[in-house]
Amino acid sequence: MAKSSADTGRIARPGRNADIEHWDVENDDFWEREGKKVANRNLWISIPSLLMGFAVWLMWGMITTQMQNLGFPFTVSQLFTLTAIAGLSGATLRIPASFMIRIAGGRNTIFLTTALLMLPALGTGLALMNPGTPFWVFQALALLSGIGGGNFACSMSNISTFYPKHQQGYALGMNAGLGNFGVTTMQILIPLVMTVGLFGAIAGDPMELTRASGTLIGRIEAGTDTWIQNAGLIWLVFLIPLAFAGWFGMNNLRTITPNPGNPAQAFGKILGLYGVGLITSVVGVVALGWLNMWLALPLTIVLTLLLLRLIPGDIKPNIQKQFEIFRDKHTWSMTVLYIATFGSFIGFSAALPLSITVIFGNMMEVAVDGSVTRVANPDAPSALTWAWMGPFVGALIRPVGGWISDKVGGAIVTQIISVIMVAASAAVGYVMMLAYNATDPNQYFWMFLVLFIVLFAASGIGNGSTFRSIGVIFDQQKKGPVLGWTSAVAAYGAFIAPRVMGEQIKAGTPEMAMYGFAVFYALCLVVNWWFYLRGNAYVKNP
Repeated sequence: MAKSSADTGRIARPGRNADIEHWDVENDDFWEREGKKVANRNLWISIPSLLMGFAVWLMWGMITTQMQNLGFPFTVSQLFTLTAIAGLSGATLRIPASFMIRIAGGRNTIFLTTALLMLPALGTGLALMNPGTPFWVFQALALLSGIGGGNFACSMSNISTFYPKHQQGYALGMNAGLGNFGVTTMQILIPLVMTVGLFGAIAGDPMELTRASGTLIGRIEAGTDTWIQNAGLIWLVFLIPLAFAGWFGMNNLRTITPNPGNPAQAFGKILGLYGVGLITSVVGVVALGWLNMWLALPLTIVLTLLLLRLIPGDIKPNIQKQFEIFRDKHTWSMTVLYIATFGSFIGFSAALPLSITVIFGNMMEVAVDGSVTRVANPDAPSALTWAWMGPFVGALIRPVGGWISDKVGGAIVTQIISVIMVAASAAVGYVMMLAYNATDPNQYFWMFLVLFIVLFAASGIGNGSTFRSIGVIFDQQKKGPVLGWTSAVAAYGAFIAPRVMGEQIKAGTPEMAMYGFAVFYALCLVVNWWFYLRGNAYVKNP
């Protein structure tokens, strides 16, 4: 049996999934001898688990696009709402998820939160078998799919504890960057699996497209058989083995989680924390019917924090201790900057498919008397063919952002990409205006797509640079909760972007959404310079 004394620095118990009593990764000898191997094993189980979380969370962007193509009896506004509900739920659930690792342990948390994704995956598959499924059922499933969004906070918090400071950019960039490939994986895989009856009679009968659709490899004409239910069922193929991998291959670090309890107790804590988030997500959805979005979202956040503080038992002192992050001004500055980077990435990922469908799926037609009406565009580009490109570039380049930031500093990288995002956002807004009001919107599509890819690339690099800064600014105890908190607030981008873009498209002014984002990015330039780049900055270029 391996020793557990600090003198030897040996890992406490044998077994790949054992709890680890001694963990000192800032000790180079310990890191090279044992720490690196354990950290990398946990990282490479964490990455595909997080990838599945992103896929299930954001699958509604593609599903709603195909629901429209299949003639489901819902309005465009309702379909945008499903995407927004998943975004709101995923963001809200990140708040309790950011505290899970220090309360329940990394292995326990990643296993259970990955297994829970089977609920929305299976439920969505079953609901999509019948076009007559009530809208409230889809709302409930979109709410549950937010579990995948919440998982990001606990995953990043967990991985940050396994690596030394000088490798934070690499570790967090790899986990988040490759995890973000869940967006691209979903956007490529869902259109493909819907073309084949993969699950036979178990998955029910196909439906016929009422309007043209597409996949990565080309256009699919109206009248083609489509198995939209596969968009949910396919994730079970991956989630089942990943849950086993998490249970048998990951570790709880007792230096971070001194008292996780037995597995049943740990699972109870996790379910309690997610239960709070689901309740406040429902409150947030209801509040949106009564209040302006900019009031309903802060209300949801504040209510979530208040309920977390009221949880009884041994969770309460742990939560209160971690609330110390809110007294640190850097928690708030990094939250703003991470909204600009990750919030943009996740928000545009959620909103882009349906935006392509609505903006380029119709065109202006001028009648003989000079009147103008919007009619269907027969040669419209398919969102299911093109929407994956932006998230793919953003996810692919995220580890590069972390690596560059390890070399030159995070804040300078954040400043450069913020300038790019100001310009690209304003430009794409102008192109959207031209396309929306054109008799031939297709001529603007390539410019629109390239500008969005620039936005995704910049936000991806910024994701890496901001996480690098957090890893340097905060100590080992604060780093995980801050990562979880900032990612939670930024994840509201998955709600805000579809909602804002949907409202502006409905109003006939889609460009105003992008101009608003450009103004926000300009404000982030000032925040980043004031805190981290000016001559007497609080922390110089972390």
